[in-house]
Amino acid sequence: MRDFSYLRAASADEARQASRQAGAMLLAGGTTLLDLAKCGVAEPDQVIDISHLSDLDRVVVDESGATIGALAKMSAVADDPAVIAAFPAIAQSLSLAASQQLRNMATIGGNLLQRTRCPYFRDPATFAACNKRNPGSGCSAIGGVTRNHAVLGASEQCIATYPGDLAVALVAFDAAVELRSDQGTRSMPVEDFFVEPGERPDRETVIQPGEMITGLAIPTSAAARNSTYLKIRDRQSYEFAAASAAVGLDFEADGRTVKDVRVALGGVATRPWRVRAVEAALTGKALTEDVIAAAVGHAIDGAVAQGGNHYKIELAPRVVARALKSLGGLA
Repeated sequence: MRDFSYLRAASADEARQASRQAGAMLLAGGTTLLDLAKCGVAEPDQVIDISHLSDLDRVVVDESGATIGALAKMSAVADDPAVIAAFPAIAQSLSLAASQQLRNMATIGGNLLQRTRCPYFRDPATFAACNKRNPGSGCSAIGGVTRNHAVLGASEQCIATYPGDLAVALVAFDAAVELRSDQGTRSMPVEDFFVEPGERPDRETVIQPGEMITGLAIPTSAAARNSTYLKIRDRQSYEFAAASAAVGLDFEADGRTVKDVRVALGGVATRPWRVRAVEAALTGKALTEDVIAAAVGHAIDGAVAQGGNHYKIELAPRVVARALKSLGGLA
C-alpha cells in the first residue's frame, strides 16, 4: 500500500469538492477501500474521510417509504424493526452479506459502490490483463476459471459478476439513489445507477466526478412487505452468492391471483438484474407450481455461459421458484 495524504472532511460538500481531484477517494466504512488498497487495485493519492458526518446516517421509515442515509451502517439498517417489517427482503439482503464485523463497519453508500470479486481483477501482480482495471488490456477471466462469473449482461470485454446483495433487493422494489453535486441533488432508480460493461468495463455506475451518494429512498408496497431474499452460496458464512433472488408478492382479494410481483437476481449478472419477463408471466395468474415452473424459465433469458459458470443457468430459476413458493404458501 503506497503513501497517501489524508483529509478529514468537515462536510459532505467539502468532501465532494476534494474528491474531484485526480487520485482522491472517499473513505466511509473503509471495508472496500482498504481491501482494494491491500491487493494493489486501489492506489489513492488522497483519502477523504467522511465516516464522521452524522447528518448522513439517518434511517427513517414512514407510511410512504424508507429514507436511508449513505453513511448508515449495514447492520443498523438490517436490524431496524421498521425496515424488517416494511421491507423484509432489504433487511435479509443485508443480514446475509459479509460478516457481522464487516456489517458493523460498512456503510450503505459504500455497499452500492463495492467492486467485483473477480479474482483476475483483484490480482494485478499475476494478471496484468483486466479491462475493468486497465481499459484495453484484455480480460484474463475469459478462457480462465469462470465458476463465479456472470452469465447475464456480460460482454467480450468483461464477464465479472456484480457481488452485492443489497442492490439486488433495491432494484426489485424500485428504490432510488440520491446523488449530490454542484448542480444540486438528483435522484434516479437504483436499476439505472448500474451499467453493463459493454466496451467500457471500467465504468460500473453513472456517478460523475464530484458527485456523492447521499442516500436511498425506497417506496412502500404490499409486495415489499411480503418479500424475501434467498441467497445460495457455497458456505453459510461470509460468502458471495452463486445465485440469489429478491422476490416480493401481492395477491388480489381472492388470495390466489398475482396482483403484483417483483423479481431481481444477484450473483449471476454484471449488475443487479431485474427480471420483468418473470413478473409479466406471473401477473394476473393464479399462483400454482405449474405457473411458477413456466414463468421462472424466463429468469435467464439471454444467458450465455463461459465454461464453469454454466450451472448458474440452471440454478437461478430454481432460486426464484423456491422464493415464490415460500411467499405463496406452496413450499
